[in-house]
Amino acid sequence: MARLWKKGRGKLGPFAPLHGTWLAEAESPRGPVRCYRAIAPVLAGRYLQLDVRWEFGPPGAGASYEERALIGVGADGDVCFWSFTSDGKHSAGVLGDVSDLHPEAIGFEAEMPAGRARMAYWPAPDGGFHWVVESKSKAGWTRFVEHRYRPASPPERNTAERVVAADMAAQRSSRE
Repeated sequence: MARLWKKGRGKLGPFAPLHGTWLAEAESPRGPVRCYRAIAPVLAGRYLQLDVRWEFGPPGAGASYEERALIGVGADGDVCFWSFTSDGKHSAGVLGDVSDLHPEAIGFEAEMPAGRARMAYWPAPDGGFHWVVESKSKAGWTRFVEHRYRPASPPERNTAERVVAADMAAQRSSRE
């Protein structure tokens, strides 16, 4: 099988194909959902910052949910993530073997209050990627979220960038 992703250098190199701003549109139990993901190197390239915004319902009229995560090398030398969400929750996990999903898949596993979970990314042939979240049971992995991401168009990138800029402005004003 021909490789679809060109990995970068170093321990964070496998995430290089995910850099940029992405959009998935899907149906959910709460109606239509748009999910923006922006992934970029930060702090001299030692970490990746992941900003995610889920928008539920009609565009501009529904509820939203946000996540900010850092991906980097932990004290033990393993690639880890540290995630914080708009509902006040947080999680952390470590890079795991998710090759059962796709030969080029990369992902993390974490112990969550409800048990073991994993999230994974793998390339789509058209330049986008697949993203899933699964939980572990005695019978194996059970998928409960699956999105297909494509590069966000310039207006969509502007929406994602405005969300991040507004979040940063709110943080600054709360400190003043």
